[in-house]
Amino acid sequence: MSEEKSASKQPHLTAYIWSVIVAGLTVSLVSLSSLPLARLDKRFWLLMLITIVFGSRITIKIPRFKSHISVSDTFIFLCLLLYGGDTAVLLAFTEAFCSAWRFCKRKRTVFFNAAQLAFSTFVLVRVLRFQAGSMVELTRGELSTNFLVALCVMGLTQYVTNSGLTSIYGALKTGQPLWQTWKKYYLWTSITYFAGAAAAGLIAKLIYLIGFNAVIATTPIIAIIHFTYRTYLKNVEISVAQAEQAQQHAAALEEYATALRESEERFRSSFDHASIGMALVAPDGRWLKVNRSLCEIIGYTEEELLASNFQALTHPEDLAGALAHLNELLSGRSHTCQMEKRYYHRCGHEVWVLWSVSAVRETRTGVLHLIFQIQDITGRKRAEEQLIHDALHDALTGLPNRTLFIERLNLAIQRAGRNQTSLFAVLFLDLDRFKYINDSLGHLAGDQLLIAIARRLETCLRDCDMIARLGGDEFTVLLDGIESVEEAAQVAERIRAELARPFTLGGQEVFSSSSIGIALSTMGYTNAEDLLRDADTAMYRAKAAGRARYATFDQEMHTAAKEQFSLETDLRRAAERQEFRIHYQPIISLGSGRVEGFEALVRWQHPQRGLISPARFIPIAEETGLIIPIGQWVLHEACRQTRAWQERFPSHPPLSISVNLSSKQFTQPGLVECVKEVLRETGLDPHSLKLEITESGVMENKYMVERVIGQLHSLGIELIIDDFGTGYSSLSYLHRFPATTLKIDRSFVSHIGGHHENIAIVRTIVNLAANLGMKVVAEGVETREQLTQLKALDCECGQGYLFSEPIDAETATAFLDGMRQLEAGGFEVTSYARSLACGAV
Repeated sequence: MSEEKSASKQPHLTAYIWSVIVAGLTVSLVSLSSLPLARLDKRFWLLMLITIVFGSRITIKIPRFKSHISVSDTFIFLCLLLYGGDTAVLLAFTEAFCSAWRFCKRKRTVFFNAAQLAFSTFVLVRVLRFQAGSMVELTRGELSTNFLVALCVMGLTQYVTNSGLTSIYGALKTGQPLWQTWKKYYLWTSITYFAGAAAAGLIAKLIYLIGFNAVIATTPIIAIIHFTYRTYLKNVEISVAQAEQAQQHAAALEEYATALRESEERFRSSFDHASIGMALVAPDGRWLKVNRSLCEIIGYTEEELLASNFQALTHPEDLAGALAHLNELLSGRSHTCQMEKRYYHRCGHEVWVLWSVSAVRETRTGVLHLIFQIQDITGRKRAEEQLIHDALHDALTGLPNRTLFIERLNLAIQRAGRNQTSLFAVLFLDLDRFKYINDSLGHLAGDQLLIAIARRLETCLRDCDMIARLGGDEFTVLLDGIESVEEAAQVAERIRAELARPFTLGGQEVFSSSSIGIALSTMGYTNAEDLLRDADTAMYRAKAAGRARYATFDQEMHTAAKEQFSLETDLRRAAERQEFRIHYQPIISLGSGRVEGFEALVRWQHPQRGLISPARFIPIAEETGLIIPIGQWVLHEACRQTRAWQERFPSHPPLSISVNLSSKQFTQPGLVECVKEVLRETGLDPHSLKLEITESGVMENKYMVERVIGQLHSLGIELIIDDFGTGYSSLSYLHRFPATTLKIDRSFVSHIGGHHENIAIVRTIVNLAANLGMKVVAEGVETREQLTQLKALDCECGQGYLFSEPIDAETATAFLDGMRQLEAGGFEVTSYARSLACGAV
């Protein structure tokens, strides 16, 4: 910060500076007005030149302060002796101004320095004039005691005045006491003033004796004396600085020693009371010092540990790794080491710790020690082990899950690949009546049954075998290292018999059974998923054969599986290749004999296999999700064709079209929007569209189906319950769902002629529909006897081979054209005659 800024923040300092400046300028002007111009000869101007040019450049810096003193005081004193006080005041102002200008360009500071020296010289002149005897002795020129006293008065006055003014400035600027400032910075400068006064007196006497040349002759001497004095001051300052540095060093050493003692105390306290175990250990493993936490972690007292070594407490499986880390540390190849290891607790159990070690060498003795930091992580390790266990095991039964089973199965496959004599088998189990038990007794009972089955399976197997629960009621068993194929069949039979015994759930006896599929390693598997898939296939074969039995996957199943896979692959490409066709089966009004509409039935025209029945590819489509795009195409094409027939064969009511929807289609997002879009694109009236769904499909997702059916019904679309009587036949859903038609399954119609029971069932369905205000359509009408019976029961509509088999769109168009011609000829045509007419077209 500059002096101007400092002064602006210290009003007393500012006032003092301006006071000195005003006083100095005033005395300078007063001296200028009293200047004896007649006495100012060439020697005066030469003296002024020497003072300004040389005297101001020979300076001594005041230590620790931004001030200087110069030898120009000698020439000012000489001017006082030779030319009087007024000339001395003006010379002092001029010399101080030029000298200050060399060190500082700030005007106020320059004027302050010049005014200060002018004022102090003015005070000196007044003191000497007041002491008339002193002035006389100085001007007389004789060397006497009074002359020397006068010189001392001159030097003392100038010193006291000049240093006093400067000390006041320094005290105001630094905020320190005046006496302390003067004593610290200006006490030693008195020598220069007395030396200057003596030199001035000596030069004056020489001038009286040898002339003014004495000034020129003595100037180098004065310069040498001042340079010598300045060197002395520097040496003194260096000595003082060294002494102060030594004192500071001693104080620093004392402070360091104190800090070291405090650090040792803190370390000792931290060591003893640390929350983690800490120990000082010798390179050979002996415990040298242990803290309380370490004793608590491994259960030993401090005395017991100090009498032992860490190797004795380390788990044998971790000891080699720990010693290897320590060798790296002791050899200098590493600075620290860390590992997770186990110690033996005093009670015998294992304690997992995070073990950190660093080496430290004592400063005085050079002995190398090891510092152990031991953190108990047993809880964390147990949690990690539990997480790993949970990730690889079933939460309900505790058995391995699919991930762990696949991992173990891949190892068995690899081992069998290396050793052809190594045999193993996989058993895939599925409970036959689990859904029934779950639905009737509740999920809690179902969970209890699964747990009981898991425990029974464990009793049927060897320790080397693995049981896993894949999910739901599916279990797998890996029979590893069997000696023959028959051994797998024997285990499967033992499991089947064990699971056939009754279970007791909540005090109630429950029976269950299982279907088991077996896949053998002799088939040359290289992938666990393939083996598991084939075992699953064999299980379904066992279930299809009557349940509660086992089946072994063989070459025939393998061929069928490949065929199924091939069919699935081709099915995925069938839509792209436009291989699907729609056949239409007429729905005939049994009362009037006219065609009310058609049912759209999708067919697959395979390029190599020919026409493939829906019964073969629809289940695959539903399983793979392909039923969604296939169903959308069928809906669009059927609506388009129906609209074309309506335009060509107008009737009242217009022809309708029935399209089958699977339960997966009903649960797909956006089904209603999809139907709206199809109707908009094809131009078909919603009242001409009927959607068929089986009652089993309704009951699978009855809440979602109920919501979707309500939205479709609001559009004017009718709903038909297909295969009624073969599924749940629950009356509770009929009044909730806005269904308009019931379809009697062909299984009842086909036996209507010879079984009174079937007639009763059909009659019941017809009466139920009539009471609910619904229509009835009979499927599978193939004989005139069946037709007669259905008419007698007041069944409204029928479809079947008696009228027409499912036919393509072109043949259906010809069928409709033939029917129109018969009606135009005025013939009363029965349904049977119409079917014959269709066949004749």
